[in-house]
Amino acid sequence: MTAPSFPVTEIVASRRPHRKDAARNYDALLVAAREAFAEHGAEASLEDIARRAGVGIGTLYRNFPTRRHLFESVYADEVNTLVRVAQELADQEPWEALTAWLDRFAGYMVTKRAVREALNDESEIFAACRDSMYAAGGPLFERAQEAGEARRDMDFVELLRMIAGITATAFDDDAQRDRVLSIALDGVRASR
Repeated sequence: MTAPSFPVTEIVASRRPHRKDAARNYDALLVAAREAFAEHGAEASLEDIARRAGVGIGTLYRNFPTRRHLFESVYADEVNTLVRVAQELADQEPWEALTAWLDRFAGYMVTKRAVREALNDESEIFAACRDSMYAAGGPLFERAQEAGEARRDMDFVELLRMIAGITATAFDDDAQRDRVLSIALDGVRASR
């Protein structure tokens, strides 16, 4: 059986340079941009991103000719990570796999909020990312439902909206957010 193909994985692979030094710079820029967007939102300084990555601004523009291209690449890379995590968790117990993936999804929501304003729902990147995320995470939820671990009276989209709503709330710290998320997931877990 071959591993499923996800549109976002193909997009990420097509954008990443092949030369090792260029790929290293590209990856460092994605990490720096993700951090900067999480801290400062969509208006994060490109010069700051380049500095954080340890490269010059010319290297940033060579890899990401526009701010939008950088937003799309960070967003696609985050969703691709969610896809990879779902694949890595596929062999774990259904409830543990689902909650581990949802924890990673909650972290992804921070980056998504920062770049969301630069992407619209009709963009090719957004559609590929949404489809890939649903195709990767949806089976984890369905498996938890089939195992009697997750409620059957909700669907995957409703679950993601609930998590997105929780992560959009301002918390005192990550521990408080994690506690509220845990309480919400208790409501998703099937009664035993």
